[in-house]
Amino acid sequence: MLFSVNAHAGVFAHLARYPGRLEAVEQFLGDAVASKHELRRFQANLADDHHSAIIYETLADVERDSERKKVYDELAASERAHAKVWADKLEANGQRVPNRESTKTFLMRGLVHLFGPKFVLPTLAAAEFADRNKYAGNPETEQMSADERHHASVVQALANDRKPKPVNGADIAGAESWHRGVSSGNDLRAAVLGASDGLVSNFCLIMGVAGAGSGNHATLLSAFAGLVAGACSMALGEWLSVTNARELARTQIAKEADELEHSPDAEEHELRLIYRAKGLESGEARRVASQIMRDKTAALDVLTREELGLDPAELGGNPWTAAAVSFCLFATGAIFPAMPFLWAAGGWAIVQCILFSTLALGAIGTFTSLFNGRSAAFSAMRQIAIGLVAAAFTYRVGRLLGVSIS
Repeated sequence: MLFSVNAHAGVFAHLARYPGRLEAVEQFLGDAVASKHELRRFQANLADDHHSAIIYETLADVERDSERKKVYDELAASERAHAKVWADKLEANGQRVPNRESTKTFLMRGLVHLFGPKFVLPTLAAAEFADRNKYAGNPETEQMSADERHHASVVQALANDRKPKPVNGADIAGAESWHRGVSSGNDLRAAVLGASDGLVSNFCLIMGVAGAGSGNHATLLSAFAGLVAGACSMALGEWLSVTNARELARTQIAKEADELEHSPDAEEHELRLIYRAKGLESGEARRVASQIMRDKTAALDVLTREELGLDPAELGGNPWTAAAVSFCLFATGAIFPAMPFLWAAGGWAIVQCILFSTLALGAIGTFTSLFNGRSAAFSAMRQIAIGLVAAAFTYRVGRLLGVSIS
């Protein structure tokens, strides 16, 4: 067992009369006692693994499917084992092992209970994918590194409603293209950023109008006009984005189907190249490509996914649903700075607007910590600082314009 830092003085005093032994003990203790940087790394790893263990345990509690519940339990047990490694290292170095639940963990658990596993799985899968190599390159954590890569593959499969399977090289390679789409398809990320857009834009608009010296009625009218206009703009933009993406995808798939019909040899050659790039030997790639080409529907599906990078079942989602969600999320954020003007006026309304907006900015910043890898406190303070600076700037601009116009 490693010596604690507090025990060093007594050991050195006892062995001071034996220079050879003292030198050996100094070398041993120098190897055993972690540096401040290493201690911080141990604490960060412990916090990450403890967070993951609690989330997997929560998912297991709410999951109704027995097979998926078993998977969550196994993932939680693995993360608990990882956390124990870092806790033991901290204890061996005389450090206190924190056991309290972080704000990030509390929020994620709440989201699991409120919306269910499917809502948080994309965020969790993205985090596992990003951390899959965090223990790589160290012989002492070789097994933990393999576990993390396995976790990334399993959670990816769960997020995509597939049956989890053992991880292999093809799974990790195939995850790259999936991971690129996680950020855009993540419901939690979209919700947070949509609300943030509405909050910051309307907060700045209100502060600009208030800075110009407008009355309460004009400020309130501007606030709700900004809410409606911004929400409509976001909804239209999302509708156009999804619609255009779907139309482009359909056009590309139609061209691929035409090429498959009129130049099957060229398409089979493309399939061989795809599977060669995935690591298959030339003969095996030729065999697989030839077998797939026997079924034109299956061949089109494979080419759509592998060559075009599209999922034929999705094609970007429903544009009307995307528009409605964007409208609601923007309006939800934009309502906070506008509310005080419903019951207050003048300077007191502006003060309440700043307080409401600050609280909302902090909440949004805390939620962004669920997928940006930073602490909840840092994310909240950063969001508040940026929002207040932007509002102060527009207030000053409104003040200057109000004076010059009057």
